[in-house]
Amino acid sequence: MDVRLENGSGVLLPPAAPPLQTQLGQFACHGIDLNWSLAPARGEGRFILLKICLLLLCCSKITENAKKSLASLKRENPQLEPTLAIIQAHNDHLVEEINKNFAKEVGLHVIHISLPEGSSTDEIVYEILRLNEDPNVQGLALDLPESLYSSKVLNAVKPEKDVDGLSDVNLGRLVRGDAHDCLVPPTACAVMELLEDIGGKTVLLVGAGGAVGAALQCMLQREGAATLSCRWKASQLQTKLHHADVVVVGSTKPDDVPVSWIKPGTTVISCSRDLLSERHNYSQQNNRAAENAVGSLAIAMRMQNMVKNMERWIQSQQYRKWDLRCLKLQPLSPVPSDIEISRAQSPKAVDVLAKEIGLLTDEIEIYGQTKAKVRLSLLERLKDQPDGKYVLVAGITPTPLGEGKSTVTIGLVQALTAHLNINSFACLRQPSQGPTFGVKGGAAGGGYAQVIPMEEFNLHLTGDIHAITAANNLLAAAIDARILHENTQSDKALYNRLVPVVNGVRGFSAIQLARLRRLGINKTDPGTLTEEEMSKFVRLDIDPSTITWQRVVDTNDRFLRKITVGQANTEKGFVRQAQFDIAVASEIMAILALTTSLQDMKERLGKMVVANDKNREPVTAEDLGVTGALAVLMKDAIKPTLMQTLEGTPVFVHAGPFANIAHGNSSVLADKIALKLVGERGFVVTEAGFGADIGMEKFFNIKCRASGLVPSVVVLVATVRALKMHGGGPNVTAGAPLKKEYTEENLQLVADGCCNLQKQIQITQLFGVPVVVALNVFKTDSPAEVDLVCKIAKQSGASDAVPCNHWSAGGRGAVKLAQAVEKAANQKNSFKYLYSLELPIVEKIRIIAQKVYGAQDIELSPAAQSQVERYTRQGFGNLPICMAKTHLSLSHQPERKGVPTGFILPISDVRASIGAGFIYPLVGTMSTMPGLPTRPCFYDIDLDPITEQVTGLF
Repeated sequence: MDVRLENGSGVLLPPAAPPLQTQLGQFACHGIDLNWSLAPARGEGRFILLKICLLLLCCSKITENAKKSLASLKRENPQLEPTLAIIQAHNDHLVEEINKNFAKEVGLHVIHISLPEGSSTDEIVYEILRLNEDPNVQGLALDLPESLYSSKVLNAVKPEKDVDGLSDVNLGRLVRGDAHDCLVPPTACAVMELLEDIGGKTVLLVGAGGAVGAALQCMLQREGAATLSCRWKASQLQTKLHHADVVVVGSTKPDDVPVSWIKPGTTVISCSRDLLSERHNYSQQNNRAAENAVGSLAIAMRMQNMVKNMERWIQSQQYRKWDLRCLKLQPLSPVPSDIEISRAQSPKAVDVLAKEIGLLTDEIEIYGQTKAKVRLSLLERLKDQPDGKYVLVAGITPTPLGEGKSTVTIGLVQALTAHLNINSFACLRQPSQGPTFGVKGGAAGGGYAQVIPMEEFNLHLTGDIHAITAANNLLAAAIDARILHENTQSDKALYNRLVPVVNGVRGFSAIQLARLRRLGINKTDPGTLTEEEMSKFVRLDIDPSTITWQRVVDTNDRFLRKITVGQANTEKGFVRQAQFDIAVASEIMAILALTTSLQDMKERLGKMVVANDKNREPVTAEDLGVTGALAVLMKDAIKPTLMQTLEGTPVFVHAGPFANIAHGNSSVLADKIALKLVGERGFVVTEAGFGADIGMEKFFNIKCRASGLVPSVVVLVATVRALKMHGGGPNVTAGAPLKKEYTEENLQLVADGCCNLQKQIQITQLFGVPVVVALNVFKTDSPAEVDLVCKIAKQSGASDAVPCNHWSAGGRGAVKLAQAVEKAANQKNSFKYLYSLELPIVEKIRIIAQKVYGAQDIELSPAAQSQVERYTRQGFGNLPICMAKTHLSLSHQPERKGVPTGFILPISDVRASIGAGFIYPLVGTMSTMPGLPTRPCFYDIDLDPITEQVTGLF
């Protein structure tokens, strides 16, 4: 049957269409009420029925295509759970039902937020903002009364979740013609779907303003239609209606506008949810059905938009090519102070930097303008992305002034990215405020190779060290408090306080249940424990003489090296000697640097051994019940901090363990995230503290074991100044002028001192990794001295040796180094660990002493030997070794320079960081709390009260 709509769009009902009753049955499934009797073929019911069938065909096609597309996405992404949230603020349950039914058919999960009719703009915006931040919601749609579709409401929706396409961002993209990058409003799509061959026709939009009206005008004009727009109260409305070929109604028609104003044959489409009040050729029931059908097409389009949004969302989760804008440098001569250089550069906003390197908006937490925490969820998103190349910067045995490893690290990444257009990331440790205010100064690099803003880098940063201090001292307080309470209460009194009655019920906490299981007590009802079980549960019986957990503070304070605690009368005479360590010496810092996830960190925190009980068994943080609280204090600190170099390249700053009393490397997590972000051809450059004999050895044997990562190349930093010292030059003292031997050419001193460089190259070769020597050039170095060092380095097995001028020239001064590193990273790599973990503790110590330091042998004190036996008996013998040794010599004696030989390495004590996962022997006398010198750096540090600028940092 060939039936033409008599007063409609002129579209033919396809002869092969399914029976009307079948289609109506399908349509009713979407919530449309079609309970009217069929009228004669030329009657009004038949006309509406045919129109609805055409709309139904269109809805079915859109729904089926969306369903197939989403099913394909789910097959490729099995974990995908697409969720659309719809905020509704009216009482039309039919619309809600239609949305749910369409979503169900397509395969979408819908969250419906039904607000009461009359809800305010602020109430709606509150819900929008909440859903914006919900990572489980990928799309957000609004079903509101017309009066609530304000700019404030529409633009509150995140553009990437705006499935209705009504935000200014989406509309702007539509107007610009970026159809691939925007979502078109579903109502506008529905109207365009119903209109055919509108080129040259006049389309009148009546009462269709706002975002939908703007989108319609744009789309109609692109199809060649002449568009007019007016309000219902416009004086020329009758004339415009009479001349229009198509009328699109956007809101309820007033009673005083008769339908007769519309000329016969005009196509009329209503976008309004309200009904036309005047029947004119249609029964009100049938007209309701027709309008619901148009509305259903728009809802089908909404679901289609949601599927498109899921495709975009999945695409956004893939690795993104960098679009980095580097910052220009204009080096001055003479080179200004570090803080003057830092302040002269204008850093990019950190959210801009994050976007440039492929981070998603919800993967960063911004701290001010130039710092942001990066969430660990990125590792899951990019888990299939190949890692980039992994570069370690180490050094020769340094002078007390340092030889510029941080500066080389920054100069290298500036050269790679800003000058060679190779993605690169620097991963640095956060500096302790102890040295910053003491004698060494900051650690942001120097000259024109710095992290900026350097004052923020060197001071509080994002508070990670403060979090470590709080967590460390909470555990210290818990130890002493537990000893006091156990010594002053009976078993029953302890039990009643540890497992109190709350609201008439006594119950164990989760961590207490875990302790019961470790004790072999498989009970969950506090009332069923026997007296013996109760005593085992409440008594840790800590032996105060075995406590190894110290309080910490991030200040060099020599008078806290030995203290007495418990002297107040309230502590009832439980006095003991203790000490403070500097905060970065805390085991929690080491855990932060070595952990691989939040769960891993929590487990490591629980394993920390703080003392032994009176039966010589270890007592842990988990036994004290404090693990969860420690994890809470550390939950933000576990996220690396994103900053930038002077040339705008990315830097991660995370963790800051010293290398002489800990393992001296930045975090595993920062390295892992950076390796994903740089891409397969990119480079991640990280730094190990002090000389290669200390920081690099621990990097390989401890950090690489924890991370599973394999380094591609080692950059070994040397200076003519340090080599002269090792060749027999006079002592170098921080704060004192250099002697003339260091400022005048002396080839013999340099040649003699190269023995230390050769030894450090040999240490690197023990691990099977290519090494490039970076000679950090000072203005007092002569060309002959520089050439001599490079020649000896290459003869000693270095892949290359390159003089670097990044301190005075920025990345441009390290381009040759970057090229050498890129070449070396492609060489054969036969990485191996120095020792097997299965070896006895003493043997592992001996291997490090002989092969790395050059010692003849080791000698353990009786206390050290006793500790080794204890740790072996307790099951900790298979951990790697973290030597606590002076950084100023290969030996244990700081004054012995060059390459000492024939010495016996004394091991005065052996301790264990079980949570961090290593045994640390103390070589000779090692202090874990630095002191202030006669003239600390703080004399020069000041704050301008007007500009709030910091001065005096270096």
